[in-house]
This record gives sequence, C-alpha cells and structure tokens, in this order.
Amino acid sequence: MKKIEHIGIAVNSIETSNSLFEKLLGTPCYKEEEVASEGVKTSFFMTGPNKIELLEATKEDSPIAKFLAKKGEGIHHIAFEVEDIVAEIARLKEEGFTIINEIPKKGADNKLVAFVHPKTTNGVLIELCQEIV
Repeated sequence: MKKIEHIGIAVNSIETSNSLFEKLLGTPCYKEEEVASEGVKTSFFMTGPNKIELLEATKEDSPIAKFLAKKGEGIHHIAFEVEDIVAEIARLKEEGFTIINEIPKKGADNKLVAFVHPKTTNGVLIELCQEIV
C-alpha cells in the first residue's frame, strides 16, 4: 500500500456537512459526485496532502444508510492507495483477510475500489483505491 488515500465520513446531509467542513478545514469542497450503484452522494475536501470524503446515503438500503442507522454520523472507512488493486486483493486474501469486493468496482473520484471486511481488521472498514487510467 502506498499511502492513506482518504478518510471517509458518513453524514446525514452533504449540504450541512459541506458547510461545517468548509469552516473546519478553511477550504471549500473541490468535488461532489453521486455513485448511483452504491446509493451514495460524495463530496471531497483537500487539506494539505490529505483528503476527506463525506458520504450521504441516497438509498435507504445502501451501505451508508445502514451504517448511519446503526452507528450514526462518523468515520466510515480509511482508504489506502494501491498500485495494483487486483494483486493487493490477492495478497490480502492470502494473508487471511476477508475481502468484501473480490472484483474491484468503479467508485468515486475516478477510482477502482474494493473493501476489506472490518471483522478481519480490528473493526475498521478498509478501502483499497487504484486510480483509473
């Protein structure tokens, strides 16, 4: 893994949370995007070399809606940038981790993504991200 790509935060309202994070970070959201297949609307902030992704559910049965219902607003996942997502999935499976998406899928911000189940990572949902070229 190369670096932390972003930290994902589940929110009830992108509009309300964008305003809050703009004030907190002193910078505007640089991108909003909907990923219809995942039932989520996202917005992104840069603060120095670090990226924050806010996630709002657009479907009642989406993973973000389920997370918010169970845990409320807060950190949803930590994403790591990888060079080769297919190879990284294979490596992690070999190490005994449970992969939620064994076949990477298109995510927000021009990335291929896959998730590692939090039951095998001390309760933290891990996202693997590879830039689509």
